[in-house]
Amino acid sequence: MARWVLHVDLDQFVAAVELLRRPELRGRPVVVGGDGDPAKRGVVSTASYEARPYGVHSGLPLRTAARRCPDAVFLPVDREAYEAASSQVMAALREIDAVLEVLGWDEAFLGVETDDPEETAREIRRRVRESSDLDCTVGIGANKLQAKLATGFGKPAGIFRLTGETWFEVLGDRPTDALWGIGPKTARRLAAIGIDTVARLAAADPDALAAQFGPTTGPWLVRLAQGRDSSPVIGTPCAARSRSRETTYQHDLDDWGQVRREVAGLARRVADDVAVEGRPATRVVVKVRYAPFITHTHGHTLTVPTAAATEIEQAARSALDRFTERRPVRLLGVRAEFVR
Repeated sequence: MARWVLHVDLDQFVAAVELLRRPELRGRPVVVGGDGDPAKRGVVSTASYEARPYGVHSGLPLRTAARRCPDAVFLPVDREAYEAASSQVMAALREIDAVLEVLGWDEAFLGVETDDPEETAREIRRRVRESSDLDCTVGIGANKLQAKLATGFGKPAGIFRLTGETWFEVLGDRPTDALWGIGPKTARRLAAIGIDTVARLAAADPDALAAQFGPTTGPWLVRLAQGRDSSPVIGTPCAARSRSRETTYQHDLDDWGQVRREVAGLARRVADDVAVEGRPATRVVVKVRYAPFITHTHGHTLTVPTAAATEIEQAARSALDRFTERRPVRLLGVRAEFVR
C-alpha cells in the first residue's frame, strides 16, 4: 500500500461551533471576536463564510468589520467551547488507523497507508461529523506540504488531492505567497528579482537565492515551490510552543509608566501559565500595538530556561526597554516561548 498524508481542517471552526449553539444564525454573516461588542476595540477571531465576501477576516479590527458588514452578528470568544469541540474531533481522529499530528484546535495531519486515500478522507469526514456535528475539509498529498495546500482547494467540506503530478497544473501560475511558508514580505522580495509565480520560483537557481535569502532559506524556497517536503508526520501529543497573554485597551495608554506596569502584570499571568504547563521558558517576547494599528515586537532570551515568575517578568521588562518610541499604545502582549 502507498503512504499518504492527509490534512484535516475544520471549516470555519470557531464560527461553526457558535452556529451549533445558535442554529437560528445559519446563513447570516457571523463574526466572533473580543467580547462581541464591535463598538469596542478588539480583533476578529473568525468570520463565517457569509461574512468573508465583505472583506471580514481574522485579525481585522472589530470596528472595521462592523463598517464593512453592518448586518453581521457579533459574538464573544468562548475558548472553553472551542477546546471542548476540538477535543471531540481529535478523539475521533485517534480512532483511525493512522499517525496523528495535531496542529491546533482545528487542524491535524494524518499519515496513512492505503491504496484509496479518498475513501480514507470520506471516512474521516464521516467520523468528524458524527462526533461533533462539524464539517471538515481533507487535503491529500504525498507529503505534508502538498496535503496542507490541497485543503485550500477542497473547501468547504470537500476532498482534494494534490501530488507531484498535478503540482504545477494547480499551482504553477499562482503567486509565490500561495505556498505554505511564504508570506507577503518574502513574496515581495522574490517579485523584486523577477520571481512572481510558483513555477518561476521552482525553476530558480538555489545558489542565486542563497545569496539573496541565506544558505538555508534560499534553497528551501526552491524546494517548497517544487512541492518537496521531507518532514514526517509525528504522532506525539500536541505541545504548545508558547504561552501568551494580551490586552486591548479601550483607551490608549499615554503614560509609559503605566505601560511598564501593564507589561509586568501580563508577564506574571504568563508565568502562571508556564507553571501550569510544567515546562521552562527560554525566551520572552513583548508585543506593542501603537495607535492606531501599528504592531512591533521585541524579545529577550533567558540566560537559563526557567519557569520562575521573577525571571519571566524581568525578561519582559528588558524586552520592553528595547522599544524606543513612546507613542500611545492600544494593545500589549507578553509571550513566553518554550524550548523546542
